[in-house]
Amino acid sequence: MITEFKMPKMGESISEATIISWLKNVGDFVDAEETILEVATDKVDSEVASPVSGVITEIRFQKDDVVEVGTVLALIEATGEKVVGSRNEVVGNESVEKPTANSLQPVILKQPKTQNLNSTTFISPLIISIAQKENLSIEELQTIPGSGAEGRLQKSDVFNYLKNRKYPLQSKPITDNRQPITSSYPKPKINFVEGKDRIVEMDRMRKMIADHMVYSKQTSPHVTSYIEVDVTNLVNWRNENKENFQEKHNEKLTFTPVFVQAVAKAVANFPMINVSVDEKNIIVHNDINIGMATALPSRNLIVPVVKNANEKDLVALAKDVNTLAEASRNNKLKPEQIQGSTFTISNVGTFGSLMGTPIINQPEVAILALGIIKKRPEVITTEKGDEIAIRSMMYLSLSFDHRVVDGFLGGSFLRKVGDYLEQFDINTAI
Repeated sequence: MITEFKMPKMGESISEATIISWLKNVGDFVDAEETILEVATDKVDSEVASPVSGVITEIRFQKDDVVEVGTVLALIEATGEKVVGSRNEVVGNESVEKPTANSLQPVILKQPKTQNLNSTTFISPLIISIAQKENLSIEELQTIPGSGAEGRLQKSDVFNYLKNRKYPLQSKPITDNRQPITSSYPKPKINFVEGKDRIVEMDRMRKMIADHMVYSKQTSPHVTSYIEVDVTNLVNWRNENKENFQEKHNEKLTFTPVFVQAVAKAVANFPMINVSVDEKNIIVHNDINIGMATALPSRNLIVPVVKNANEKDLVALAKDVNTLAEASRNNKLKPEQIQGSTFTISNVGTFGSLMGTPIINQPEVAILALGIIKKRPEVITTEKGDEIAIRSMMYLSLSFDHRVVDGFLGGSFLRKVGDYLEQFDINTAI
């Protein structure tokens, strides 16, 4: 029996992937669940396993090819052994029930099973286009029953689903026939000196980052507020306890989990900062998932996510932060580790920056940048009066979407984050 080995779905809003390398060749035998392919998306690299045991008879795409989700990558002649996703195992030449072609789908290694997903349905470019317009994620599309051949989603299936959606989207009729305004300003000429200058083509991830940043600036009217905080007590506590913390909990103690905890607490105090904008609707998220802007070895940027950060103490947060940071450094992040953030922080102080003006990570409405912690003389008030003392100071900057976050909310939230850092209390942190 010939099995079609297809490009699997790999997360929210991912419709295609680039082939990194084949680990097997035509004619090679593969076991069920054995990794045979490595692929890359704009978010993460993944390993893909064979759904069956058998011999590869055909490979249709090669290294660096960009392939849409659901496309047949290769053909495998099954040998009658264990089949991933089948309801029965075949023993010898006898079988109670043979698996159908629809049940033989490639799987991503180390991925959690998702409930109620129609994972075998191929999503066409037309459906993806509708989903993007209506702000539907790939995961949400997979929950819609398809009425087409082999369960394929039809346009009518999606529109029927939207009518009964929990958060129905308000689609505006197109009545404006005016041509879009284009700039008459000529594109500046780039001087290129042959033999001295060189051209470096953007890789796929850099192109996606560039598009995402431009989209964010075009979508959200950005406003940035700043405060300065005194983190002397926090710095002193960490310096005194980082070795004991690691010995006791087997986790490295950096400032990042403390930052995540302070932000999560402040978000709980100001839930309207933990929202997304859907046309004229504001979607208030119940979960507080903090994304951490992180540099990859390739110098690109990725945002792993600490899920339900408000429900975790400092030890659990340190474990999550260290795990995500290590996976980022080694290009081992899984798709589920970079999805679902509701608020993002960016530690620009890591690179020595005093402060930054971060760009909002859509579809969120705010992002916090943390500057370098720097010692300097400050005037402080003591029981003896005003004195000059050496203090550890840092700047916080909050960029927010002025469509839904006004100055009062943005400023109050930012001040609350600063208060938590200045008044850091280990008794409430752990």
